[in-house]
Amino acid sequence: MGAVVYEVLQLAGILAFAISGALVGVRKRLDILGVVVVGSFTGVGGGIVRDILLGVHPPLSFTHWPNLAVALAGSLAVFFIHPGIARIRYSEVVFDAFGLGLFSANGAATALVSGETPLTAILVGTITAIGGGVIRDVLVNTVPGVLTRELYAVSALAGAGIAVAIVALGGNEGVASLIGGTAAIALRLTSVARGWNLPRPRISGASGA
Repeated sequence: MGAVVYEVLQLAGILAFAISGALVGVRKRLDILGVVVVGSFTGVGGGIVRDILLGVHPPLSFTHWPNLAVALAGSLAVFFIHPGIARIRYSEVVFDAFGLGLFSANGAATALVSGETPLTAILVGTITAIGGGVIRDVLVNTVPGVLTRELYAVSALAGAGIAVAIVALGGNEGVASLIGGTAAIALRLTSVARGWNLPRPRISGASGA
């Protein structure tokens, strides 16, 4: 049962990230190929980064067809049935938060079960979560959200840390991914709603030469 939950959450994370990437492509007015490329790379990019870090060759998304199929299907669906342009920005945030949460917890749980230390597992989960978003933002020539958005990396770290703690205490990957992912999603959406940010440099006056 745990393996089924784990697989479902893995595909849900891919779908959420693919939709968020495709929505960005629509907002940037890319053609169908551009939307599908951005959406698909966003969907599977984080998992590919995770597998490379864990020494899985070739990465799972290259051999496990449902991963790429879900990313492609989600991207195509967005191209043809995306919401009105005024609502796309909000939709991006929601789907990106779901992808971030699920991938952070899922990646961390996978790393720990694979024999990595808890610290390494948390870092792998965090990198997995932000990897897809970074790829998306680079493809559309935008500053990566992990550097600018409300508690983006902090949410990923929290989800990964909770998942690692659950697995370390004897829980299975599926349960760890579900609970850790939910916590990360909740923190990310709350930070957006309330405008929570990490401290930024205070710059006063005009910059000199």
